[in-house]
Amino acid sequence: MSLPAAVADLREQVCALHTELVRYGLVAWTAGNISGRVPGEDLFVIKPSGISYDDLTPASIVVCDLDGTLVDGELAPSSDTAAHAYVYRSRPDIGGVVHTHSPYATAWAARDEPIPCVLTAMADEFGGDIPVGPFALIGDDSIGQGIVATLAESRSPAVLMRNHGVFTVGKDAKAAVKAAVMCEDVARTVHIARSGGPLVPIDPGHIDSLYHRYQTVYGQR
Repeated sequence: MSLPAAVADLREQVCALHTELVRYGLVAWTAGNISGRVPGEDLFVIKPSGISYDDLTPASIVVCDLDGTLVDGELAPSSDTAAHAYVYRSRPDIGGVVHTHSPYATAWAARDEPIPCVLTAMADEFGGDIPVGPFALIGDDSIGQGIVATLAESRSPAVLMRNHGVFTVGKDAKAAVKAAVMCEDVARTVHIARSGGPLVPIDPGHIDSLYHRYQTVYGQR
């Protein structure tokens, strides 16, 4: 098929963003993946299955339709492709999806325990607790269904899928990577804090205020 011109740029962006997963220690070996929706198209690009991060190139990033069917590329798509596809089909506002097994956040998922919002950085980025989604087997869109259902009840761009790992979403692939980095950072800090004693919750009204400020005022607008 003839691909939109935007696909080439998105392949480069998504390929480069995988280096951030390695840099921040969010992945091991070939686990983990990033995808990005092609703007204005029913297509997304995603990491191929089982390929080393060192061996990734823009050309190796594959293109799928929103059913998760490969439409361009020489390699098999990620084993999580069906989950990514379900998210894109269900949430037109989402332009990027990331999956990691980052150790601290995944440890919370292994306990089936949300990460409580006890840090202003959490209120800023996640707008509350980071929720846990249901257990689901890999291979079909069951994980995607769990992601969408869980995030529908939360402002968080991250969900801890029980006994599995972390999925994050964003307006584009870079935003989803940022959420993955921040998720692991706060998971680690809250774990350390709890080892020293009881956690101190933030008042829900203060969480709302912090979230609104960060999402609408912080940074360069």
